[in-house]
Amino acid sequence: MTSAVLTPWWKRRSPAPGDGAGARGSVAATRILDWRHAGIRRLLEDARGAAAGSGQRPVLLAAHRLIGERVRPVYAMDDTRPASRTLARGRGSCSQRLAVLEAVARAAGVPTRVRGLLVDGTFWYPRFPRLRPLVPDAVVLAWPEFRLDGAWVNVSELYGPLDELGARDPRGFTNSGPQTLFEALSSTAVDWDGSVCGADGCASYDLSAMLRRDLGRFSSRDELFAVHGQTLCLPARIAGGALLGRVRPA
Repeated sequence: MTSAVLTPWWKRRSPAPGDGAGARGSVAATRILDWRHAGIRRLLEDARGAAAGSGQRPVLLAAHRLIGERVRPVYAMDDTRPASRTLARGRGSCSQRLAVLEAVARAAGVPTRVRGLLVDGTFWYPRFPRLRPLVPDAVVLAWPEFRLDGAWVNVSELYGPLDELGARDPRGFTNSGPQTLFEALSSTAVDWDGSVCGADGCASYDLSAMLRRDLGRFSSRDELFAVHGQTLCLPARIAGGALLGRVRPA
């Protein structure tokens, strides 16, 4: 049982998918992806120094690792927090840390865009076994894509093809324990589409059953949240942030 009480009233309607008209991506700075901030620029330089190899992808992989080290995971609620603030605070949700990665990418000249995913609230049950009635009915998730070597690369495949990642850890991401969705990207497949399903069924890391709706692609997460809003209403975000904003996934 999930909750619709904490969800803004306009989000209880069936959302229309994005038409992709603005999905060409961009390197522009936005309110959330404020890559001109000195903190984001320093992180980019650190990532360039730590990159194993030449090219843009190794820089993004190094940035992902550095963000994991410098920004600890917590249950933060505000998806529109500027990336520079998340980095300065040293803590953030998976969505907020992905925004930092996007900001670094844009600072490096890599165009980014996001795919809006409406994920079933039960996906988060393992995280909140005693608070299930308060888990939102569905969660809007901004899933980044990066323009690398002339093609769009889903963040799920930043470290390699899904089948190769899945072979490393066939269990997939279970959304339980200390590993978060952000960390899982480097060690296992995160497959929202069932793209590796075949005649023998789907892999254990297939998460397509949790996808309520594909909201389409947007040129920035700012645009996604401007169109579809955030998952929780403002009072719930404030209260939830105060209660859980410093709690680390266990």
